[in-house]
Amino acid sequence: MTAPHDVPTAMQLLEAVREWIDREVIPSTDGRLRFHARVASNVLGMVEREMELGPAQQAAHDVRLAQLGVASDAELAAAIRRREFDDRADELRSLLTEAVLDKLAVANPRYVSDGG
Repeated sequence: MTAPHDVPTAMQLLEAVREWIDREVIPSTDGRLRFHARVASNVLGMVEREMELGPAQQAAHDVRLAQLGVASDAELAAAIRRREFDDRADELRSLLTEAVLDKLAVANPRYVSDGG
């Protein structure tokens, strides 16, 4: 999607900066600057993944919340505190696991692909 903007897209710009940091900055620095360059690269990667995966993850999360009969994470947390899901613990655990896996897919997909 490029409208209303032309290329490069926001995603392409993020990718270009992250790749430049990975190819040029990290190898040519050391110490504190190298560490901060790695952090910056990781942050850009997270933003890229959130832009790519976020809409589908949000839709899936909304479905999970609806399956539990709540409209938001705050409502879910309150219902859990009130022990409203004690008789649906397996269902709750499964849906929460899916939510955590979605978060890990953005934060660091290697946590999931490497088996944790």
